[in-house]
Amino acid sequence: MSPAPPPPSPSTSRGRIRPWLVVGDLVLAAMWVCAGALVKLAVYGVLGLGGRPEADAAKVGLSLVYMFFFAWLEGLTGGASYNPLTVLAGALASRGGPSLYLFTAFLRIPAQVLGSILGVKLIRAALPKVGKGARLSVGVHHGALAEGLATFMVVLVSVSLKKKEMKGFFMKTWIASIWKMTLHILSSDITGGIMNPASAFAWAYARGDHTTFDHLLVYWLAPLQATLLGVWVVTFLTKPKIKDQEADESKTKKE
Repeated sequence: MSPAPPPPSPSTSRGRIRPWLVVGDLVLAAMWVCAGALVKLAVYGVLGLGGRPEADAAKVGLSLVYMFFFAWLEGLTGGASYNPLTVLAGALASRGGPSLYLFTAFLRIPAQVLGSILGVKLIRAALPKVGKGARLSVGVHHGALAEGLATFMVVLVSVSLKKKEMKGFFMKTWIASIWKMTLHILSSDITGGIMNPASAFAWAYARGDHTTFDHLLVYWLAPLQATLLGVWVVTFLTKPKIKDQEADESKTKKE
């Protein structure tokens, strides 16, 4: 399982380029795919809850734990992330300019893809019973719509939380995590509810179907378009009105 992205990272939100984040992205991406695979293995293998109602509850509980852990790691590293959609949304929302966009597209996202591939190779070598990742179980257009809609809803909440500048780490992470888990569960039987192109690509690469049209449309094109749309919608809805800006400026001048 690989729910989609948390709120945009501090580094991208301030529009600053931090080269060391490329290494952090690679490491966190590898850790993320391993964590998701270990949760499934623990629930269905160690606990033996396959096919029982308790399986979903156990997956949600364990997933929330590691989602909080990764949110803490992102803060600790200064903004490293495991999900291309997170850094893309952050770069767009921060309006950091062409240099930040190029840094995100050509360095950070490839590092996340590479990290995810290495993570899948590592976990499959260590634990062969871990499986082959989620697959598309419906038509390609149905899958693209489901994955895109889920990503759009996650981006709306994530970027909104960032723009509101909530200072409470627990509350912000709790809201984002519960929202992502809900959407993941709703779309898990359709596309796997991945909402993470790097993770989806890594598992597809391990199966050998990473270059198919279905994979590219459902797990790359649809989520990327949904991220662009989500950031635009939040930016449009939270854009200060001209009258309010003029009132604030006149008030500042009077003071």
